[in-house]
Amino acid sequence: MAKTLAERFRSAFVVEDRWKLYFEGLGNTLLMSFFAVLIGIVFGILLAVILYTNKRTGKLKILSFLSNLYVTVIRGTPVVLQLFIMYFLVLVSVKSGILVGSVTFGLNSAAYVSEVARAGLESVDEGQMEAGRALGLSYTKTMVKIILPQAIRNMIPALFNEFIALVKETSVAGYVGIIDLGKIPGIIQSRTFDYLFPLLFASLLYLAVVCLLTVVEKYLEKKFSKGDRKLVYKKRFGGKKKCATH
Repeated sequence: MAKTLAERFRSAFVVEDRWKLYFEGLGNTLLMSFFAVLIGIVFGILLAVILYTNKRTGKLKILSFLSNLYVTVIRGTPVVLQLFIMYFLVLVSVKSGILVGSVTFGLNSAAYVSEVARAGLESVDEGQMEAGRALGLSYTKTMVKIILPQAIRNMIPALFNEFIALVKETSVAGYVGIIDLGKIPGIIQSRTFDYLFPLLFASLLYLAVVCLLTVVEKYLEKKFSKGDRKLVYKKRFGGKKKCATH
């Protein structure tokens, strides 16, 4: 006899407190994504700075070659194969699947972040670097205090697009036994023999995370654009009056 929707819903969520599995998987997905984003940002910006410096000054040739090679290899191979390599070969002695996933997805994201960051650095007018050096700042200080802040403002939309893609890419972590959100529908289905509500609820949780990231992105864009408007007003009018908002 076919089950009603109410019975299927109860079987997927209520029986044996199965709703807890979804939030356990969501917690693991968010944890992996958080550390992967940190690794991706730090390593990706480092790669971008190396490539940018080599292009501008001709220095760091060996590091630039290795950086280009890294980006090419990572972008040219599927993330699921990279996960297998890390889990079964490179980090085989690491017992935490979450840690392996964080490192794998972080290193994968770094290749894409590096391209976003490089484009952001190159979008900053070359005169900014010259102005910083003319003020007596070293190349490193000019990069950190003048170039990077402006570049990051230009990178925000593309960076958040990468972060959103990263959250969804973690769904392949279940291939190596990591209990993430993408793995939960299969676990529930193996007990209920019904995919409808497990897939639906997992999809809604992914959508909620993406919507939250989108809200944060819009907030940051608005904050930075407001700072730009204030700066333009001060340059034009000397900051004597408050800038009218529209």
